[in-house]
Amino acid sequence: MDILKAQLQLMPEWKDMLQQRYQILYTIALTKGIGRRTIADILKLSEREVRKEFDQLRAQGLIHVSREGAEITETGQHTLVSLKVLVDEWSGRHEKESKLKRLFGIQEVHIVAGNSDESEQSQTLLADEAARWIYSHLNSHMITAVTGGTTIAKIADHLPQTTKFKQLQFIAARGGIGKDVQLQANTIAALFAEKLSGSYKTLYIPDRLSESSYDAMKQEPFVQEMMDLYEQMSILVHGIGDATEMARRRSSSSEELRYLQQHEAVSEAFGYYFNSTGQVVHRIRTIGVQLEQLEQTPYIVAVAGGAQKAQALESYFQQAPKQTVLITDEGAADQLIQALTH
Repeated sequence: MDILKAQLQLMPEWKDMLQQRYQILYTIALTKGIGRRTIADILKLSEREVRKEFDQLRAQGLIHVSREGAEITETGQHTLVSLKVLVDEWSGRHEKESKLKRLFGIQEVHIVAGNSDESEQSQTLLADEAARWIYSHLNSHMITAVTGGTTIAKIADHLPQTTKFKQLQFIAARGGIGKDVQLQANTIAALFAEKLSGSYKTLYIPDRLSESSYDAMKQEPFVQEMMDLYEQMSILVHGIGDATEMARRRSSSSEELRYLQQHEAVSEAFGYYFNSTGQVVHRIRTIGVQLEQLEQTPYIVAVAGGAQKAQALESYFQQAPKQTVLITDEGAADQLIQALTH
């Protein structure tokens, strides 16, 4: 590291150049067959700059360029892995991760570049980081539960196709039938299982139930089987949403929306609504993972980004289990640190 510091003193511009080249290489790794113009648009660079970097990366054997666009080589993949810690430290993300981990008292925090509210690239980085974490912690015979939502659905695209594990099982963390089938926990559990050659169990029941239907459903053998599986899950992957937005997506009644407003609901996760101090102020009547089951789950992976999610994240993490792993972006992280330290 002393040698590195000496090099930077001699050539301070090298730090910015390396980070830019790293971002270009990372973007190529995420998007097979990407072109120079697209990268220029994503990273806000000129096509001339990107062309120059492409030539350098190709000469070093880090990428392969064809008519279909650029693809990363195996050497390029190894280079990304080797440089990640250094680039995160230089960017300040490592320091922010440590700060949020301490402020929330949770197991891990991973921050990706950008703001998901403004950049599709940041959304992709978020999903890729979550996929890498999940894959690196999987073991054979493990049960993983997943919730629904756009962010969680994208994670499946970044999981590698493998038959490495034996008897992996993926389960829907909640029920769901009706619209937006592609974003429901049932569909996402199936996608995870397809990529990782595992099995899956779905829960095709309405997301919202009347009291009598809820009581009746709890007695059904297939529901009891799912509840037993929730007790055995090793990983729960879930998103965190803004309370009002999530209520509207569920077509909540005007009465329910007023109730949430009166009780100052800020965030939502797996059917529970939390206020700014992390207290549960409302929950929808649904079959799925229960809040009390989280305490015995070894790994809980919360994936959410964007500056607009900061308030919801702050609300949820007032009570999040200590074994939670937060995967977020700089947009949300910067807002959180500002709010929590001022």
